[in-house]
Amino acid sequence: MVGAVDAIGLHARLRPHAIAAEDLTRGQSWTYAALNRAVGQWAAALTAQGIRAGDRVAALAKNDVWLPILHHACARLGALYVPLNWRLSAAEIARVLDDCRPALLVGDGVLATLAPAHGGLALATLAAQADSLAPLPETPFDRARPSLILYTSGTSGRPKGVLLSEKNIDQTAINFSVLGEVTQRSSFLCDAPMFHIIGLITSLRPALLQGGRLLVSDGFSPARTLARLSDPALGITHYFCVPQMAALLRAEPTFDPERLRHLAAIFTGGAPHPAPAIHAWLEVGIPIVDGFGMSEAGTVFGMPLDRAIIAGRAGSAGIAMPGVQTRILGADGDDCAVGEAGELLLKGDNITAGYWQRPDETAQAFTDEGWFRTGDIVRADAEGFHWLVDRKKDMFISGGENIFPAEVEAAAIAHPDVAECAVVGLPDPRWGEVGHLSAVLKSGASLSAEALLAFLETRIARYKLPKTILFVSALPRNGAGKLMKAEIKRQLSDP
Repeated sequence: MVGAVDAIGLHARLRPHAIAAEDLTRGQSWTYAALNRAVGQWAAALTAQGIRAGDRVAALAKNDVWLPILHHACARLGALYVPLNWRLSAAEIARVLDDCRPALLVGDGVLATLAPAHGGLALATLAAQADSLAPLPETPFDRARPSLILYTSGTSGRPKGVLLSEKNIDQTAINFSVLGEVTQRSSFLCDAPMFHIIGLITSLRPALLQGGRLLVSDGFSPARTLARLSDPALGITHYFCVPQMAALLRAEPTFDPERLRHLAAIFTGGAPHPAPAIHAWLEVGIPIVDGFGMSEAGTVFGMPLDRAIIAGRAGSAGIAMPGVQTRILGADGDDCAVGEAGELLLKGDNITAGYWQRPDETAQAFTDEGWFRTGDIVRADAEGFHWLVDRKKDMFISGGENIFPAEVEAAAIAHPDVAECAVVGLPDPRWGEVGHLSAVLKSGASLSAEALLAFLETRIARYKLPKTILFVSALPRNGAGKLMKAEIKRQLSDP
């Protein structure tokens, strides 16, 4: 007799009648017993479509409970699930499809718009087929075998397909569950897109691991999201977003911290979170918990939910779980001293095995000792709390001094008139490279370059000050919303 093969199967036996997931868009809910049956039925439907172990199943769709059902069905069959970024252009989607070559492409209304030449099957059709079939029995499978190809958004060049196994994903679920104090009484609202690690893994798997509840929304809308977070009937305890989304929630006219007291915390990641913004949340009694993760490693660091600790280390990405080994290496290849910045290296069951069909890039991503090179510059204090300094590739050297753009950006964003900004290094005949700051002002604000420079002089060393400042209407971003610093450099270099 075979036991449960994943967390859904486990809680179908432990808590069969507990609500596992609710689709807020379609108004449909599943108990753990029903969710487990659905995964088995979708596995049967995929088998009927000819899907076998090693095949890729791609999905191009807005958030839906059907997507994690599909992912779990693929895992049980040994197939690889490939969520596609519907924010990309049709040409970019075509390149990803050409790279992964799926045996089956499914989707919702965006499928015909973004991949018209690739055919595909409607998710609703696959769901109807699954409903008519008996579920496949749960069969043990190798959890170290990849079940997911998660394409990095990439700020330049072609995206890479990160290979993640259920073992990798399990470790992320464990890491976040402990750091985020997740229990079977936890309820997660997921409106981050399910083609990113935050939406597909961090916002889903910890709740499923612990037997909690998922509330899935088709997307982020500040007013609607805030209303849901404030609704005691929904009882949401955990919400994960990027700092920009958190700022939009606070800016809503209906924002009332008293209606958010039931939240364990709002968790943020994916971008730097300025300390003043963190303190603003803490001052109204809401823990704003920063962390650090990446497609290749899932959850790496996280802050505790204790508001006093957060306040004392505002801006820190937190500490690592025991299952995540870390090193910080300097440019000389030696381990950095406490407080010294260097590149973060990782080991652990959460780390990817590599990139889909990219053996050279996979080899370059790991040291000879098996440490994964993150490309992120961090520093740590004596108690193991980490601070992100910058991306290694963004650092530049001016007059022999290392300049980390993120440090300058954090100082600039503290100005009340600056909405967002970016710093890049540009060639300079005297200093080698110098900094350039592009800034977007808040609506109605008026600020001169001289005034902003004077503001920065009180916060960072003179050698870190940008040589030029340009105010722009918007910063260039790719289809996933990530800042394209290479494009900023190109625009500034073009005559």
